[in-house]
Amino acid sequence: MTTIYKVGSRGEGVKMLQQALCKAGYPMICDGIYGTVTRDAVVEFQRKHHLVSDGIVGPATIALLLPTVFRLKKSKRTIREIIIHCTDTPEGRDYTVDQIRADHKRQGWSDIGYHYVIYRNGHIENGRDVDLIGAHCQKGGHNTYSIGVAYVGGCENKPGVPYEKQTRKDTRTLAQKAALMKIIEDLHRLYPDAKVYGHHDFDPGKQCPCFNARTEYASL
Repeated sequence: MTTIYKVGSRGEGVKMLQQALCKAGYPMICDGIYGTVTRDAVVEFQRKHHLVSDGIVGPATIALLLPTVFRLKKSKRTIREIIIHCTDTPEGRDYTVDQIRADHKRQGWSDIGYHYVIYRNGHIENGRDVDLIGAHCQKGGHNTYSIGVAYVGGCENKPGVPYEKQTRKDTRTLAQKAALMKIIEDLHRLYPDAKVYGHHDFDPGKQCPCFNARTEYASL
């Protein structure tokens, strides 16, 4: 289910929402608590951008509040699938393309397995060249005709709990959700026949990307 923010919501996502509203000209205390001040700012922002002005922040409002500017290169390969991943790293911890590339090379791969990586702040970074077959979905030969997009996160970060025992979860920040929507929309323009999947759709033994990508992006 797509996450929405409304009065009563709390957490890092709300704080990022408030920071984005401040940048958009609606000053407020960015305390991570969605109260009436935040709601009123959202309503004004929605009204200004001709959205349903209900004070509830869903995908359309997020996409306008946190626009992502990123130019995609069209692959020379035939692309039939856009496969969404997580990096399976702890919530709240940054993980760069260079770090991922180094980890993947240590596993014997020639390069980073993903074509695009979305950082916690919503920044989209290039990974493996899209003209090259990725190494992100080995079962069933899906690497050949796909683009692999990964967001940084996907694992809880509970103190004192070993990594292997941490619960896998959807840790996407508000900015990552906006960036994912943007990049999928742009990829669809380049590859109009490509379908969106999560990694677990092709490998039931995996939880990655820890949310139902097919359902969430069905309308894009």
